[in-house]
Amino acid sequence: MVLKFIKSNWFGLAISVYLILGIYLLYVTYSMPFLGINLKEENGQWLIADSYYKEWATKQHITNGDVVLGIDGIQIDKLPNIKYTPVIRAANDLTILKTNGDLIQVQIKPLDIPEQIFYVLVVPACYYFLSLIIACFLYFKQRKTELINLLILFILTVSLAYVSIGASGRLDIIGTIVNRSSMLLCLVLLIHFLKKYFLFLNIKWLFINNIKVFYTLPLIAFFMSIISNIYPFTNPLFSNITLWFFFILLIKILGILGISYYIFKTSQLKILLSSIIIPFLPFLFLYALPEVVFHKSILSADICSLFLMLIPFSFIFTQLTERIFDMEYFITRLRHYFNFSFAFTIWLLMGIYSITDLSISRMTEIFLFTFFSLIALFYIKEKIDYHKRKILFSTKGDYIHRLYTTVDSIGRVVKIEDLLERFVQEIALHLESKHVYVLTYDLQTHQVTSTSTSKEYTQNQMSEIEIEQLRLGDIKKTEHFYIAFIHQDVNYKRILVLDHNKSIYLKDEELLWLELLLLYVNNFIENTKMVEDLLEQLKHMKEADKSQLPWLNKLLWLRFEQEKYQLAQELHDTVLQEQLHIAREMDVFIHAKKKTDIQSGLTKIHEHMITSLNDLRGYCENLKPPLLDTLGLNAALEKLIQKVHKRADFVLIYTIDRLYLEDERLNLMIYRLFQELLNNALKHSYANTVEIHLLETEEGFEIIYSDDGVGCKMDDIILADSMGIRGMQDRVQAFNGQFFINTNVGEGMSIRIKVIEGDHTHSYEFDAYHKRPTHSRG
Repeated sequence: MVLKFIKSNWFGLAISVYLILGIYLLYVTYSMPFLGINLKEENGQWLIADSYYKEWATKQHITNGDVVLGIDGIQIDKLPNIKYTPVIRAANDLTILKTNGDLIQVQIKPLDIPEQIFYVLVVPACYYFLSLIIACFLYFKQRKTELINLLILFILTVSLAYVSIGASGRLDIIGTIVNRSSMLLCLVLLIHFLKKYFLFLNIKWLFINNIKVFYTLPLIAFFMSIISNIYPFTNPLFSNITLWFFFILLIKILGILGISYYIFKTSQLKILLSSIIIPFLPFLFLYALPEVVFHKSILSADICSLFLMLIPFSFIFTQLTERIFDMEYFITRLRHYFNFSFAFTIWLLMGIYSITDLSISRMTEIFLFTFFSLIALFYIKEKIDYHKRKILFSTKGDYIHRLYTTVDSIGRVVKIEDLLERFVQEIALHLESKHVYVLTYDLQTHQVTSTSTSKEYTQNQMSEIEIEQLRLGDIKKTEHFYIAFIHQDVNYKRILVLDHNKSIYLKDEELLWLELLLLYVNNFIENTKMVEDLLEQLKHMKEADKSQLPWLNKLLWLRFEQEKYQLAQELHDTVLQEQLHIAREMDVFIHAKKKTDIQSGLTKIHEHMITSLNDLRGYCENLKPPLLDTLGLNAALEKLIQKVHKRADFVLIYTIDRLYLEDERLNLMIYRLFQELLNNALKHSYANTVEIHLLETEEGFEIIYSDDGVGCKMDDIILADSMGIRGMQDRVQAFNGQFFINTNVGEGMSIRIKVIEGDHTHSYEFDAYHKRPTHSRG
């Protein structure tokens, strides 16, 4: 009964415990300043060895070698913890005997130490309440799944672990219990979350399945904290044991994520691994590990723990919705800001360290403030630059606007000669130069023709080596000219020449404008040549057939009819049959006499209707995948693979690289290829294991498919339109890609598809396995 109540009201109980403990811990932290004064015993006296806050100690005239007589009105010899941990952690009043014999009384108020305002007052309170807000948001706004519940508990536990550092440092019994228990509990919750998350991603869990065993570790820490309060001499031992548990659990988590990412190569694990590794590294290597091994940390726990605050919020960004795939762009930008900010901040600290004598805590504050300020500055600057882009490009005019108008003007012509003439006119107009022309360089005869009358003068002033070395996007300045690459085909290279006559100097924004315009013109020429070649082919075909190309109309008509027939057949066999079944059931209930039978029957009909609607939704998604336009290719493929997982009897291993394709039509082609390959695997392969990988290449992408199923004969595929191979080949060949297939009876099937974006040079595709063209295969 009690367990049922806790399970149904767990969130209210968790928030109540969080509020009670958090408010108490913050109160303890605020009530007594943390000092961190190290002591050493000599001749029965406790001498000051070192002060953590050196600037504050200097202002209070506290120096190394001073004798501490009392803390908060209690003689130091009567404080049991001093013997085992010779540190003054916190105090409101100190009685100190100076080396010259003077007796001083030091009164400490909570805000007397400026460094603590940031670590003790501002950050813990903000983090505490922000974690509370996020937990409430997740519970009330998101779907109440076990993953979300574990995420909420993880966020609250990390927050308590951080907030309790102050109270634990003051040896408050509740603070010590909460700190040690929550340190381990948050990692156990993280392991539990990872197991459920792996199940959600259909990834094999590589660790032990009985996660509940690990929940004994926080209980052990709980009892050790109580014992250390009763017997103070055990406190250092139990503290080190807790840190060892923390270290081992963290290494386990990083090992699970690292090995799983190495095996499965999924983008979710990559982001999850980064979001856990980066925040834990400072706490692990600057505090926990040095404290365990050398019994002396490099930085204090409160400073290292600042990075732990990133963990819950990185979880929010990566785990809330499927929009994880849209985060890649922002993560790339953040990495760009991070690199610049980190390098400059390190350089700044090196300079400050060489000319000043600041404490480590002060240097850490400067580092954090400078680092995050620079990241914010880069982001703000990017936004301002975008809004002020018309001003930034030039004081004379808006080159971005000029680029749009120029491209629009050039794009209206249909012949290459007219295009080059219009291009020269636009360059002369915008760069205010009269001597602009195009050279056409014959690669075979090494002769040059020009649109200008100054041909001889140009040839005398320009070497053939300079012309031949020009590549796409190159703009070079010679003694008399600016020369730029426009376009090159098998026979000719076209070059733009701008005669500056030592009087025209192009600014950086003008060179950028010209470079972008050259790229557009190069694409225009390529497209124009393709259109001209296609029109010429159609013209010859039309003259040969003396008709209106009926073969083309017939081909298109047959393909449309084939698609409609296939869709009609599938709808007839599934949705229509379900509807007929529902209609028959309803007819039975109309004439039924027992109301009890009607009630149970309506429930079954409702289930049939839901099934029918799901089938219909599936057909709609197959015709037009909704995620492809909204969340992108990766999200659409992940959704498709999730559906296949639910239906498949085989183990599916997959990799989906993030592609950055300029041609959006390739996204739809990739989705259809995945769809057809996986459908073939479901219907025909009878495989135990299926692998499909989408891999990014330098110039495009590859799709690699393999299964260990029944396979088939290559001749059967060639002779018949088998398993949709013809349709996949047609899609690939439409983008001048390569389609390779290898199969045999009892040996499974492997397919490799390679597409180079922007490649229009392939006239046929080649089978790497059988050394013959694949365009004849069915």
